[in-house]
Amino acid sequence: MGNTNTLSQSRTVAGKKIRRSFLFKLIVFLNIGAAALLILSHISSYVNPSVFWVASLVALAYPGLLLVNLLFILYWLLIKSRALFISVFAVLVGFDNLRGQIQMNLFETRVPANAEKVRVLSFNARLFDLYDWTGHPRTREKIFKMVQEEAPNILCFQEFYTSSKPNRNNLDTLLKLQKATNHHVAYTETLRNSDHWGIATFSTYPVVRKGSILFNEETNNLCIFSDLKIGEDTVRVYNVHFQSNRFKREDYEFLGNPNAKPSNDEKIIASRNIIRRLQVGAVKRARQVKVVADHIESSPYPVIVCGDFNDPPASFTYNKISKGLQDAFVESGWGLGNTFNGLFSVLRIDYLLHDPKLVGTDYKTIRQNLSDHYAIVSDLWLKKSTAKEE
Repeated sequence: MGNTNTLSQSRTVAGKKIRRSFLFKLIVFLNIGAAALLILSHISSYVNPSVFWVASLVALAYPGLLLVNLLFILYWLLIKSRALFISVFAVLVGFDNLRGQIQMNLFETRVPANAEKVRVLSFNARLFDLYDWTGHPRTREKIFKMVQEEAPNILCFQEFYTSSKPNRNNLDTLLKLQKATNHHVAYTETLRNSDHWGIATFSTYPVVRKGSILFNEETNNLCIFSDLKIGEDTVRVYNVHFQSNRFKREDYEFLGNPNAKPSNDEKIIASRNIIRRLQVGAVKRARQVKVVADHIESSPYPVIVCGDFNDPPASFTYNKISKGLQDAFVESGWGLGNTFNGLFSVLRIDYLLHDPKLVGTDYKTIRQNLSDHYAIVSDLWLKKSTAKEE
């Protein structure tokens, strides 16, 4: 009888070991998969979507993939397993992407002596809530109030709208209520000779030259550049809005509640439409960013680049245009850098980049529900030229 009990206990212990071993192997397998996807999101920064567009989709998932790998690290730490190095490696390989998404700047940036402060604000205004997307009738007024409170020296709007109608003349209103009255506005569409859609840059400094960078395709997207005279120096400001994914209302409805689709066929069609839009958007942005990046490289002046890139830091778009430039968020930002105020609210797709000759401080994201984007603002310090340097 005793031998029977001993045998039964041995079998139970052996069974537990087998189950534990299987569970361990399964978790390791899942961890390797999550780590591989995270590494692929890092690689996507260097892969042109025209060559392999799938990588750009993985880049959009970077925040989620990062969170999953951090949870794996925590799990392995709790059970004291060396398997934690699987995700540690995957996270550290893309440290630049991590810095582009999360920042903890504990020390103040040292401001150079003899420097002039230039406050820059960039905002995709979503047409100043023309179609009442926010559901708040005073959103337009709140945008103007935000601009007044921040008092930027350089103000860049994407999805700018103005009209000759008194209650929609956003251009005239902005020129009256704030100090940045020198301006460069370019329109991509005009209707009824009175309503204009486009992009706009305002400045407290004189605009000595204006120009537009047109994309050789049918699109409402545009990049403009404005040469500003700041004291004895000239700085070129790029204001850009790269191709959006152009989701339709039904796409957002499906993403927000995929179970609302009554049949599997409809779910498949909806998924295909969304993936197709993401593919087209990524490929178009790749072509657009090359044109802008080449133009920036040929600039005779230090540059400031503001805009809605419609891509995260772990993307070909960001990697291409940010080469040789400083990211104001990385320099002096804090916390999660998300700028999209929509369904995927962890995404950072709006940027303020600048030449290393400028130093950025006091970066912040203005988290007000004024658009499907948040405004971003930073102080850039430009060292003044001296007669000797000239």
